[in-house]
Amino acid sequence: MVTATRIAVIKERAAGETRVSAIPETVKKFIALGAVVAVEAGAGDAASISDEAYREAGAEVGPLAQVAKDADILFGVQGPEPDLLAGAKPGAMLAAIVDPFGQRARVDAYAAAGVEALAMEFMPRITRAQSMDVLSSQSNLAGYKAVIAAADEYGRAFPMMMTAAGTITAARAFVMGVGVAGLQAIATARRLGAQVSATDVRSATKEQIQSLGAKPIFVESVAGIEGEGAGGYATEMSEEYQKAQAELVSSHIAKQDIVITTALIPGRAAPRLVTDAQIATMRPGSVIFDLAVAQGGNVEGSVPDQVVVRHGVKIMGFSNTPAHLPADASALYSRNLYNFLSAFWDKEAGKPVLDEEIGNAVRLTQGGKVVNERLLG
Repeated sequence: MVTATRIAVIKERAAGETRVSAIPETVKKFIALGAVVAVEAGAGDAASISDEAYREAGAEVGPLAQVAKDADILFGVQGPEPDLLAGAKPGAMLAAIVDPFGQRARVDAYAAAGVEALAMEFMPRITRAQSMDVLSSQSNLAGYKAVIAAADEYGRAFPMMMTAAGTITAARAFVMGVGVAGLQAIATARRLGAQVSATDVRSATKEQIQSLGAKPIFVESVAGIEGEGAGGYATEMSEEYQKAQAELVSSHIAKQDIVITTALIPGRAAPRLVTDAQIATMRPGSVIFDLAVAQGGNVEGSVPDQVVVRHGVKIMGFSNTPAHLPADASALYSRNLYNFLSAFWDKEAGKPVLDEEIGNAVRLTQGGKVVNERLLG
């Protein structure tokens, strides 16, 4: 008889982390697959999910030592410290956002502990993995929150208002980087009534920008540069393009009230998009939200979780933007995890059996070794 797979949901311990890696909905779904789900007490508190809600969904709830004991699979949002996994079965899977490049020592510790660590942010951007893509689900919410936070900090209204006391002109919002976060930022700023423009190094995004009712701002004089890397990510551009882009942005940014920057390159520091000299050309009271502030920042002078004023312009950015929307961020992340593991659930074995394409992409450690090619180069 096959022993039921035990899934342990660990409470997040990182500063400012409000998300949880399972919600009652996904607990029920995993139990329906035949798994036993155990949730650390208080894991869902910051996301407004009570221990009782997990119990009603069929989960065990208790202290970490009880929850992790003999676990076959462990869930986290951020990669937990290795000592938190004590008691899990040898070779247990850990699924979390691990930050393998920034937390390499932790990855090595997972290997030494015999854990099979799966980095959810390494999920390949292929059609069948779209529902498993945590970067997309969390970036979508981050793009929305960036605009809402900027609007709250901005001292004026976003939409044009015609009143008996006079007309208020619409705010001008400029989105730099049109990935998942950027597209949601465009849509949100448009819904709030702003005049929106956007730019990206990938020429293919021009139509996406226009489809959302925004104005594309692109370098036209430098031909043959697409900026599209493997898996749909942006790549670093040539010096010629970067110079032309800087000149175009400088003339455009001076007219903007709100700027949202979203550019990230996996495994590298965020590219600098906005300089101090460009900030100085903006109108006092304007707001820049740097979504990449935790990875070094797109904006010169940005500081995580602080509003910095330079030349009268407010510069802001959260170190963990999705954590500012804990209920929705937890729900989407939890569904990503369920979609991932359920797609590979072997009914006879009573556990997930990963294939090569996705399994090799996300697997960091196995058999006491670091095995992911991106970490072995």
